[in-house]
Amino acid sequence: MTTALIYLVVMLLVAAVVFLLAAVVFGRGEELAPLPPGSSPTRLPAEDITGEDLAEVRFQMVLRGYKMSEVDWVMRRLGVELDELRARVAELEQRERERENSPEASP
Repeated sequence: MTTALIYLVVMLLVAAVVFLLAAVVFGRGEELAPLPPGSSPTRLPAEDITGEDLAEVRFQMVLRGYKMSEVDWVMRRLGVELDELRARVAELEQRERERENSPEASP
């Protein structure tokens, strides 16, 4: 009985030392203080976001985060799509201006 109690106490002491060592080495897993609720370190322009803006976006690294290769793939796809849509809108706006300025547009 005494031997089992000694083993139990030694196991608890070893577990406590391992836990404290891990806590000192790894900390809480954060490099900076936590951000206030509702804020983000990710920055984008307020308007006129381009594919280049999306390419420059970086997210915080977290222990239980997303797979970075998948996030990068989605960001590239969104950037290309956004640039294509902006080019199409600019083309259509140019056509509209040309149509409004052409002599046939006057009734």
